[in-house]
Amino acid sequence: MKRRTVLGFAAGAAAGLTLPARAQSGPIKIGELNSYKVFPAFLEPYKKGWELAAEEVNAAGGVLGRKIEIVSRDDGGTPGDAVRVAEELLSRENVAFLIGTFPSNVGLAVADFAKQRKTLFIAAEPLTDKITWDQGNRYTFRLRASTYMQTAMLVPDAVKLKKKRWAIVYPNYEYGQSATAAFKKLLQAQQPDATFVTEQATPLGKIEAGAVAQAIADAKPDAIFSSLFGPDLAKFVREGNQRELFKGVEVFNILAGEPEYLDPLKEETPSGWYVTGYPWSEIKTAEHAKFLAAYQAKFKDYPRLGSIVGYSTVMSAAAAIKKAAALDQEKLVDAMSGLTHSTPFGDITYRPLDHQSTMGAYVGQLGVKDGKGVMVNWRYVDGKDAMPSDDDIRRMRPTN
Repeated sequence: MKRRTVLGFAAGAAAGLTLPARAQSGPIKIGELNSYKVFPAFLEPYKKGWELAAEEVNAAGGVLGRKIEIVSRDDGGTPGDAVRVAEELLSRENVAFLIGTFPSNVGLAVADFAKQRKTLFIAAEPLTDKITWDQGNRYTFRLRASTYMQTAMLVPDAVKLKKKRWAIVYPNYEYGQSATAAFKKLLQAQQPDATFVTEQATPLGKIEAGAVAQAIADAKPDAIFSSLFGPDLAKFVREGNQRELFKGVEVFNILAGEPEYLDPLKEETPSGWYVTGYPWSEIKTAEHAKFLAAYQAKFKDYPRLGSIVGYSTVMSAAAAIKKAAALDQEKLVDAMSGLTHSTPFGDITYRPLDHQSTMGAYVGQLGVKDGKGVMVNWRYVDGKDAMPSDDDIRRMRPTN
């Protein structure tokens, strides 16, 4: 079922920029597509995030003297449906460009579509490394830290532990495959004697958690690397706890510290896991405090990581239009390259080299406080400090 959400907003006063009255009469439409029905835990807060951004930039006076409408559609969570929706947004709704997507396979499909249509696409959430490296293209930019980046943030702690026998569990699609490949490569580069005693590739959303946990237990690993999230993560934690799988075994799980996936664990939260996440209640920076106050005032709720992503994606879109001072696709793409703007996590820059933003992530461990899962011993890692070398990226990324 199609959904359209139209919100007027603007991206801050365009100082010194004036347009003819006729050009200022209509709104600038931005096409947003995402898998709202398939991944509601992340994308409901994500939607609230871009709604807040819409409200704030609109109050600031407009982008190039015009309001912006976000035209939102559900992409069904499949590459085929997403491409169809993207085409509808461009041809029927006449949007200026595209933003959004969640699963990595969907993000890659829309990125290829944007390349074919020569249309700017700001990928909000898909984490696969291919979207900016192996299959990167001129028209696609990505906001969030990739699987490689988030894995690279965890590997130093893994190396310090000097565990030799590793088990791996991951959702068997592009995101999980990408995270697994990055972890194995990065760990063995620093610890050549590390071995992988079992790999459990599970169908997304359909994990047989008991069988998976038992298979890992039978392999007798010293440590586990996981990229599970959502209901799959919760089921794995429950079955692992019942089998005492995690006793004496170090666990590393990207994304598991995000409130979307941590909060449902409650008292079952496994203490000591190394994770990337979002300790929203503990962050005291000025940028985050401002965002948190505005978000709670508007929604009477606390933000999740999706809230940050939705908010920052729309801010990126608005900043690009302002910098380009036009809606010409080539000018917009040129504006995105090297674009710097503020987010609740601080300033980020979209690197000209690979179109990856420098947004980082919070890294820490899991704990339990008052019957709820929390992040402890956390720190923020800037995205620019978790990248491969520029030469490595040039070898991976096509020239188009």
